Amino acid sequence: MTRILDIRAGVYHDSVSLMQVSASVQKETGVRSALVAMATGLNLDVLTGMGFAEPESAGPNDLLIAIDADDDDAIGRARAAVDAALNARAQAPASGFGDAPAPRTVGSAARRSPVTIAFISTPGQHAFTEAMDAVDHDLPVIVFSDNVPLEREIQLKLAAGRRGTLVMGPDCGTAVLGGVGFGFANVVRPGPVGIVAASGTGAQHLMSLLDGAGVGISHCLGVGGRDMADDVGGISTLTSMDLLAADHATEQIVVVGKPPAPRVAEEIRAHASRLGKPVRFALLGEAQPDLTAAARLVVEALGGTWAEPRSWAPPTGPATMPAGGHLRGLFSGGTLCDEAMIIAAEALGPVRSNIPLRPEWALPTDLRTDGHAMIDFGDDALTQGRAHPMIDGSLRAERILAEAADASCGVLMLDVVLGHGAHPDPAAELAPAIEQARHRARAEKRELAVLVSLVGTAADPQGLDQQAERLAEAGAAVHLSNAAAARHAVSLLKEGHDTAQ
Repeated sequence: MTRILDIRAGVYHDSVSLMQVSASVQKETGVRSALVAMATGLNLDVLTGMGFAEPESAGPNDLLIAIDADDDDAIGRARAAVDAALNARAQAPASGFGDAPAPRTVGSAARRSPVTIAFISTPGQHAFTEAMDAVDHDLPVIVFSDNVPLEREIQLKLAAGRRGTLVMGPDCGTAVLGGVGFGFANVVRPGPVGIVAASGTGAQHLMSLLDGAGVGISHCLGVGGRDMADDVGGISTLTSMDLLAADHATEQIVVVGKPPAPRVAEEIRAHASRLGKPVRFALLGEAQPDLTAAARLVVEALGGTWAEPRSWAPPTGPATMPAGGHLRGLFSGGTLCDEAMIIAAEALGPVRSNIPLRPEWALPTDLRTDGHAMIDFGDDALTQGRAHPMIDGSLRAERILAEAADASCGVLMLDVVLGHGAHPDPAAELAPAIEQARHRARAEKRELAVLVSLVGTAADPQGLDQQAERLAEAGAAVHLSNAAAARHAVSLLKEGHDTAQ
């Protein structure tokens, strides 16, 4: 066994590119493991977990290249693969400015070209400066970055309001403007529904459900998950509603998200009543319609016929059999996690989480699960210095196996989100872990049911049917409705409990 650790000071590459380089290098013959990443605190923890000593001088502006291989030849091939991949990215031509040097600020880009929108995807502590530069140049701005301080979000949105422009985000994971997707975006047909979304995966799920029912989207304006909180006051939500009300292509507006603060909810509903266009609300909460029910209401209001979203059953296995024990959910989307918890808690009682429905249901900081529990792996605290789980599913794959080792886990639920920006083949990462988890449970003479909520459309680049079929072959029951998957999970647990009695 041979190992190398190469630290390249002051060499920066974005985390998504580095994740892709790491994944490609690990496929080299003889490579046991590889990490190509910036030396953030989280990645240094990963490095020590691989058995390397933590370097004394490396910091977040330095590039780590750690390779564990069978022999020197494998190390040589791996290093060559890393260098080739990094050089290819460094030499990729800039677009939009010809032979001129690339602009160094958002403002200079706005002055030098006929841009109509700015997209900010930098570490959260730097996003405010770039976004404010866009606002100062009267550009609508999508802030994809998370971990932006709340006070900066408020300052940014107030400035945008004064200049009559729109801030989408921070943590705007999804937006669709005139058929062009930004961030994580599914390929949806054009149509009459305009969406205001304080939820990225919630918006993706709603758009995918509508697309599956033959209803298209005019625009989806993501406002960030905190916009309807009391401190922010729905600033971008109200502006987005006005923009969609003035848009001739939009016939119906849908506001998606978690429950707003009571004062903000009252203002948003009062504002909706004055717009002159029908507004529907898909706001999760107790006694509120789930996202699938909300999609059905929209389809039927437009005169369409609703059909229940498709599902795929595994060829054989526990997803169709009673399963006792506890429910564990491993999610990449916070809103999908919330929706599943609301449905499960109503039937099963407390569901613990890192984004709990109630404060007393919070998981410990080490995310150790006990009883019914669901984890949002896309939460800000778990994405610092790491690619989002919709891009990199390795953490969830590891956790699938960890939950399978717990004899009290009877049903495992997870989401898989397709579309541009997401992993090109998520089933390739998750299906082997699902198969191993089920085999382990069966070796211990118990059943482990696995249910997958698959969010996507027929036109998504990963292939909706192919992803569903691969996950079903691995032994998972696959649903295009997250609510249906959660109810299936509950029914298996309740049936298993009744059978055990």
